[in-house]
Amino acid sequence: MAKKTIAKPASDPKSSPRQTLSREAWVKAARKVLEKRGIAEVKIDRLARHFKVTRGSFYFHFSSLKDLHDELLNEWRRANCAPFEAKRDVTDIDGLQFFTEIVHIWVDEKPFSPLLDLAVRDWSRTSKALGREVAAMDDLRITLLQRAFRAMGYGPEESLVRARLTYFHQIGQYALSFKEDPEQRRRHGPIYGKVLLAPLVQEPNLPKDWQDTENK
Repeated sequence: MAKKTIAKPASDPKSSPRQTLSREAWVKAARKVLEKRGIAEVKIDRLARHFKVTRGSFYFHFSSLKDLHDELLNEWRRANCAPFEAKRDVTDIDGLQFFTEIVHIWVDEKPFSPLLDLAVRDWSRTSKALGREVAAMDDLRITLLQRAFRAMGYGPEESLVRARLTYFHQIGQYALSFKEDPEQRRRHGPIYGKVLLAPLVQEPNLPKDWQDTENK
């Protein structure tokens, strides 16, 4: 009796880059490289080696490296710019509520990404066009904070200074890769609010009997 053989499939789906890799997968991998190593290290060959595929797989989804770069910037715009732009035309506001909403864009990190923001800021140092876009976003974020302080009752100049202090404090934490225990961060949050909002506005989450016992 002839030995029965089982025909093997013509190709293993796992070996086909077009079936296993999507445009989104390439963007996700490129974003990780951007955030860890910078835009100069976002290279087609590096990504292809990571996926163990040929350059042709990349060109199935992208027309060029610039196409990938543009998609990375779109990621930044969607996650880190759109939440602030959504508040650009809001004028009838409660100052404290508006301030809280802006701060929580950073604090909640949904979808805001500190790593992506820093990576794009570094990238902007090599591109005048991107540098202008990042500067415009910085201006918008500060303007929104200034609008919040104005609504709280502070004058134009003091509102601007307080807005800058708030913004520089937030960006500085990211730039220093400052790590803090979540519980400590939660406990310190109202105290930061007290420092940034006083004297005209009281941080609502600050215990009324809070005192700086270390100075006693």
